[in-house]
Amino acid sequence: AAEEYGTFLHKKNQKFHDYEQIRREIDAETHRSLGKYSISSDPINLTIRSPSVPNLTLVDLPGLTKVAVEGQPASIVRDIENMARQFIQGKNAIILA
Repeated sequence: AAEEYGTFLHKKNQKFHDYEQIRREIDAETHRSLGKYSISSDPINLTIRSPSVPNLTLVDLPGLTKVAVEGQPASIVRDIENMARQFIQGKNAIILA
């Protein structure tokens, strides 16, 4: 049977075999690079190797918002909308909401 694992671009040569460990690493990298209320268009690159999953690129974007909460910049509504537009422009983009 083929091995299933995940790798992150920011953690080269380290294989993650437990999906809970992958979830924790995504959360930790988000907090390391952004803090609590910030957003960034810089992706966290995760590759899943498995004979059970198709070869796809998935992009998890922040949810759209209409009002900045305490600690967020006033421009966050516009920033998120602009970021979403960048990713959905591709002719092969499929939007899952």
